[in-house]
Amino acid sequence: MKKVLIVGAGKGGASLLKVLKDTDKIQVVGIVDSNPNAYGLQLAKQHNIEIGTDYKDWLSKDVDIILEATGNTEVFLDLYENKPDKTVVIPGEITFITSQLLDEQETLLNQLKQYVNHRDFILNSIHDGMIVIDQHSKITFVNRSAERILEKKQSEMLHKQVDEVIPTTRLPHVLNIRRKEVNQKLVLDNGKKVVTTRIPLLNSDGKLIGAFAVFKDITEVVNLAEKITDLKDVKILLESIIQSSGEAISVVDEKGIGLMINPAYTKLTGLTEKDVIGKPATADISEGESMHFKVLSTRRPVRGARMKVGPNKKEVIVNVAPVIVDGKLKGSVGVIRDVSEIQSLTNELRRARQIIRNLEAKYTFDDIIAESPEMELALEQAKVGAKTPAIVLLRGESGTGKELFAHAIHNESERRHNKFIRVNCAAIAESILESELFGYEEGAFSGARQGGKRGLFEEANYGSIFLDEIGELSLHMQAKLLRVLQENEIVRVGGTKPISLDVRIIAATNVNLEKAIMSGDFREDLYYRLNRLPIYIPALRERMSDLPALTNHLIQKLNQDYGRQIKGISEEALQYLTKYSFPGNVRELENIIGRAIIYMKNHEEKIKKKHIPTLTSHKSENDVRDEDRGMNWEGHSLQETMDTFERNIIWRALKANHFNKTETAKSLKISIRNLYYKMDKHKIDNSSTQDSS
Repeated sequence: MKKVLIVGAGKGGASLLKVLKDTDKIQVVGIVDSNPNAYGLQLAKQHNIEIGTDYKDWLSKDVDIILEATGNTEVFLDLYENKPDKTVVIPGEITFITSQLLDEQETLLNQLKQYVNHRDFILNSIHDGMIVIDQHSKITFVNRSAERILEKKQSEMLHKQVDEVIPTTRLPHVLNIRRKEVNQKLVLDNGKKVVTTRIPLLNSDGKLIGAFAVFKDITEVVNLAEKITDLKDVKILLESIIQSSGEAISVVDEKGIGLMINPAYTKLTGLTEKDVIGKPATADISEGESMHFKVLSTRRPVRGARMKVGPNKKEVIVNVAPVIVDGKLKGSVGVIRDVSEIQSLTNELRRARQIIRNLEAKYTFDDIIAESPEMELALEQAKVGAKTPAIVLLRGESGTGKELFAHAIHNESERRHNKFIRVNCAAIAESILESELFGYEEGAFSGARQGGKRGLFEEANYGSIFLDEIGELSLHMQAKLLRVLQENEIVRVGGTKPISLDVRIIAATNVNLEKAIMSGDFREDLYYRLNRLPIYIPALRERMSDLPALTNHLIQKLNQDYGRQIKGISEEALQYLTKYSFPGNVRELENIIGRAIIYMKNHEEKIKKKHIPTLTSHKSENDVRDEDRGMNWEGHSLQETMDTFERNIIWRALKANHFNKTETAKSLKISIRNLYYKMDKHKIDNSSTQDSS
């Protein structure tokens, strides 16, 4: 049994004492600290362990190992110089890193970043050769094993360029690429063959400060394995070092019962030792599956598992590895990382993807309410279309759910695991629409991105592209699209080389294409290409039998949006809704239900007729008063008054044209793109809840 003295009874020393006091192969004979009130001294008294205030009193006693836990280099050097010959002085950091090297070399290299200030002690205590260089490729440290393997003295290597000492080295290359090279074979100039791992060294600010190489003489691997006979003892010693790790760590035994957590774990999860230690590994999980139990059952590591932990449901990523000793499973160790920063980046990516309409299909056929014969027919046609590669043309008024059908068709098709790209053909300016759809080559026009850019059709390759409001395309763009449909290839703007595509096209329009052909606004050949599988989605007034189910579905959706608990709608209110024609279709129904919920009191659980706004296609007295208020200029600038008036005109025109933007633009004698611009400027959409601002 090894006799151990702990120098330093602060937090680190107390942690060591807690771990070592119950170990059957190690006896803590004493603990000392210059502060007689140190926590570790009080803890030692409780376990009848001898204490003291001066470590010098112990240097003459029979002690095998001295654990220096003060963190004071002078104390360590004094202990090292004055210790008896048979006594070993060990700083806590060395034991932790040593064990990691013996268990897993790569893990050690990562941990070395955290213990760079103590590298001289660490590197000289291991069997592998190690060399450290600075950012200028000059050698700053060589350990004793490196001297032995390289057959050169330390004085011959320090402060020299590393390629002068080891001509075949790749450490300068690692400095340049800032990436590690793992387990690479290398032949030294003395003829020895080694396996080496090279890692760039970064400080806490991410600045490159040098590089590090660890190498092993292949012929000594077997001898090294035979010499490591006391690995279990080293492991026990190293468990205390986990407490100083900046990573959140949890350890369980072979039955999945919590053994240890560190302060970083408590800080991240909000759980203390009493919440976790001695309890099943599921105790800390608020949402998700225990990766500890999974690793214990499979004996395989798990990386990148996402879950929520602690009372605050903190979202984390977990890496868990099994602990196997002599072929026997002894437990598992988990490292937990906060993903709030990752989530923030994910949100930024999601917003960027929305800009280019690169969205995943969110809806399935289960999200479509279809109880009426008319809607069931459309749904059955869509399901048939999803199973074929044919172009689908969705037709129907604005607000009927054409995009919902497009999502569902993609999700039901064989392309469901590939991209779903949504393009509003009317919302993108004509001047950039071609480059957005087909991409461009470098130098195609002023301001073109270096290296060119992939278009939305290329982004959708092997997936589906949803061309909404396709009836608004210009004749020039119709010709371009026709080529894509005929040849299954595109040519980037400014390019000459065709690019083959495999894209499923789903188109939608609320325009009467047959009438547009007669007026010369739509190409007849493109029409026949698109009209392979037309699906007419009926207006809400044509499927009023769906109204009860739709209403209940929208109530549940809006409950989540508004944080309410509305249970349903009264029969009187429902009958009132059935008498309305809903020119804005389902989108308008959602608007009406949303307004009703907003004006309901908190204790009310059912929508009644009184909550529903007046439904009429004629101006009411309130509408007139709203318009008058919109024209009230007092207290407003001229520009504000004009903007308010313009907004009211656009809103009334939309209502008059049943929210058909093409007809609205014609009635206002402006282009469809100008209408989109003004709607965006005044924050008007088909679900707007007010008549004036």
